[in-house]
Amino acid sequence: MPETSSIVELLERLVALEKAVAARDVRIGVLEAENAELRRRLGQTPRNSNMPPSAQGLDKPAPRSLRGRSGRRAGGQGGHEGRTLRQVDVPDEIVRHEPVVCGGCGDGLADGTVVAVTRRQVFEIPQVKARVVEHRLVARRCGCAAVTCGSAPPGVDAPVQYGPRLTAVVVYLLVAQFGAQKRVAQAVADLFGVPISQGSVAAMTARTARRLDGDFLAALRTALARAKVVHFDETGFRVAGRLHWVHSASTGKYSLLHVHPKRGREAMDAGGVLPVFTGIAVHDAWAPYDCYPNVTHALCCAHLLRELVAAGELDPAATWAEQGIRALLALKTAAETTIAAGQDHLPADVLAAGVASFRHAALIGVKDHAGQRTPIGKKLHALARRMHDRIDDYLRFAHDPQRCPFDNNAAEREVRMVKVRQKISGTMRTLTGAQHFSHLRSYLATASEHGINQLDALIQLASGRPWIPAVN
Repeated sequence: MPETSSIVELLERLVALEKAVAARDVRIGVLEAENAELRRRLGQTPRNSNMPPSAQGLDKPAPRSLRGRSGRRAGGQGGHEGRTLRQVDVPDEIVRHEPVVCGGCGDGLADGTVVAVTRRQVFEIPQVKARVVEHRLVARRCGCAAVTCGSAPPGVDAPVQYGPRLTAVVVYLLVAQFGAQKRVAQAVADLFGVPISQGSVAAMTARTARRLDGDFLAALRTALARAKVVHFDETGFRVAGRLHWVHSASTGKYSLLHVHPKRGREAMDAGGVLPVFTGIAVHDAWAPYDCYPNVTHALCCAHLLRELVAAGELDPAATWAEQGIRALLALKTAAETTIAAGQDHLPADVLAAGVASFRHAALIGVKDHAGQRTPIGKKLHALARRMHDRIDDYLRFAHDPQRCPFDNNAAEREVRMVKVRQKISGTMRTLTGAQHFSHLRSYLATASEHGINQLDALIQLASGRPWIPAVN
């Protein structure tokens, strides 16, 4: 009996130890997965993720491009129009500098023959000072005893106020050049001798932005809805201490930004473009874009390249990622050559080879990572599956190179300015203020894309006559 009891006790201890080992194995597996995920996050760079270059700080490595060498020298290329300061044919003022006496014999040169004139021009800004115009509304009494008062010009409706040009300068410094309100007020005081408070800067900006709520925004949304290709993107934006989202819709001629508390379809519907858009929508595969069935989707291949670079770094054995990169870059080069030649289609053999190589890479990725349960394995499997399932959307640029771009950089350029604003201000105090900023940025960007000087466009807006883009 004592021996039997000892055996039972040993068996119970063995079972307990096995359970403890199994629990520890599970815990080790969880920790290994967490460690791999943390290593993945620590290894994220602008080259293999959507992280902006500025997020790496000053200690970032030299950038490496996937495009390879183009064979051209650095800097401006031949035929590029430079911006070097050049003399003008008709200057505003001419000052002659005559020699008085001869440098040889000392005789006077009043009657000397002019043998040459050397022209030297200086570009200078005259001293600027605000000009105060007083409007006196004279009231006169008629013989019939009625008193009639003169009418003030349009826009002159207060005992003292800032004019449209000064308002335009304030809005330009705040919105176009991203100055903080305090610095804008100081700049206006230093440059023009006009005292202005931070509150006045905010009020002038709000009043100017509200003038866009009617015809301009309606025309802009209509123009975007009718466009054949529109770039869409969204980025986080701090408003009133909470995360909001700036959504952008842009073409080469029109740019619309709007702010919303949400990132998904509710916010996209509020933008007023996607619900009625029927052209090619270029975006980054964010799922809510797929909620619009009337849209032809074109996915950003620059995003995909970064994901494939990350895939190769997470799993060096994933050769399919490198194959996908090579296929994309080969098709991109072929598309650029086709566009430069003014042709509509890639050579059939080049297109077929590129598509087959891309599809093969995706299929290998799906097979290699099928059934993997680690976070990295699941992530790589999802990437390969998306490449396979949406190959037409990813390679639309190769099937229609003249219309469809390779990447979504046009939209990213628009939202990048929002990030600059956030770095300066930290956060927007109110949603209304954030909307005003985004609408003014839309106005300035669209005006610039039409070749209109931003300050001139703001003067028109501050005068109550906003520039309205033509809608085809």
